[in-house]
Amino acid sequence: MARKYFGTDGVRGRVGESVITPDFVMRLGYSAGVTLVGREHLPRGERPAVLIGKDTRISGYMLEAALEAGFAAAGVDVLLAGPVPTPAVAYLTRALRLQAGVVISASHNPYYDNGIKFFSADGSKLPDAVESEIEARLDQPMGCAESGRLGKARRIDDARGRYIEFCKSTFPNELDLRELKLVLDCANGAAYHIAPSVFHELGAEVISIGVEPNGLNINERCGATSPETLREAVLANNADLGIALDGDGDRVMMVDARGEIYDGDKLLYVIASALRRQGRLEGVVGTLMSNLGFEHAVGRLGVPFARAKVGDRYVLELLQERGWKLGGENSGHILCLDRHTTGDGIISALQVLAALKEARKTLAEACADLVFYPQRLINVKLPAGFQWQSHQGIASTCKDVEARLGSRGRVLLRPSGTEPLLRVMVEGQDGEEVERFAREIAECIERATAGYC
Repeated sequence: MARKYFGTDGVRGRVGESVITPDFVMRLGYSAGVTLVGREHLPRGERPAVLIGKDTRISGYMLEAALEAGFAAAGVDVLLAGPVPTPAVAYLTRALRLQAGVVISASHNPYYDNGIKFFSADGSKLPDAVESEIEARLDQPMGCAESGRLGKARRIDDARGRYIEFCKSTFPNELDLRELKLVLDCANGAAYHIAPSVFHELGAEVISIGVEPNGLNINERCGATSPETLREAVLANNADLGIALDGDGDRVMMVDARGEIYDGDKLLYVIASALRRQGRLEGVVGTLMSNLGFEHAVGRLGVPFARAKVGDRYVLELLQERGWKLGGENSGHILCLDRHTTGDGIISALQVLAALKEARKTLAEACADLVFYPQRLINVKLPAGFQWQSHQGIASTCKDVEARLGSRGRVLLRPSGTEPLLRVMVEGQDGEEVERFAREIAECIERATAGYC
């Protein structure tokens, strides 16, 4: 059944428009609260409780208050964690034995966007059936529990410290990060007051950037979506490595001492190689966007590889279906299910650092067996309602490009799950050819949409 409000990663949009308004978010909190009250079988007199965390966007204050009011009206207690990474909410929800966790964040998007996503009691994404139940209630009138059953709210003062210790616990006890000079870019986001402490307490010399959030500068020319900023800082400080997180702390990119940028595919390969050496790798899940070179390199490790649809939700589903523990996206969203229930930029970076320490290799040496095909990704704006899948001109152009590429490459068209964009990806052995073909398809789509209203 088609979703009316929920996308692949909760509810997201521009603040003040459509669903990201105080009124809607209060009703969302109420609908989610009523769903929890109806589903939970707690001891008599005990109310369900949820955790709310957020990133550093200025709209987070407004949306947090709206959510809190909605949950309280439904008879659900609220624990407020303040600014913490998305994976911290997943961890704390599980550790505190709560009924759900809620994150106010639009991840890697600009400050003027925001969103709401949910975690279940076990720290994983909310099941489709529960999201559907919440959606069904959203179009019904909002009510209010009687005064004696209203929910209460309180702030968790030690959320930051709890999560720092959890992250550190995923790094091998016998290793440390002494004699390692790191530049850490926190994207002026949710990890700004957490990630530096994690790496410093494990022994690294940490130079922090992107740690001065003002509500408006999250992801602005910094973080995992702008790794060139990290690259410049690594070179300027003669650092050994650089680590960049995104606004909500669930993605990671890295840079080595030479200034080379390492995306999610490369970092995932470093972790996979270490687990393979330890005999703990059953298989690896990538996505439709994962480079063919990555797939071939995983094959040379002697383990199976499978592709999921783009989105950590789908990577997680396929990992659970196969019974595997490691997967991720080239965007830097990596799932290490032997360490956490969801993607976590800090924890993923720690697994890469542990792998390098154990193998006594640099990032370049650890990725020496990777030979990536050139990829070109172009985002094309889509008018609302435009049916690109059935457009004959677009289909014909893609088919023609695929025929010319043959077995040397592939074409992928994929709509964004969060923005009105169609992502055009062409991959092949010849970089100039890839660039030409990608532009050919993108220009075809632009012509097809030019007169569409």
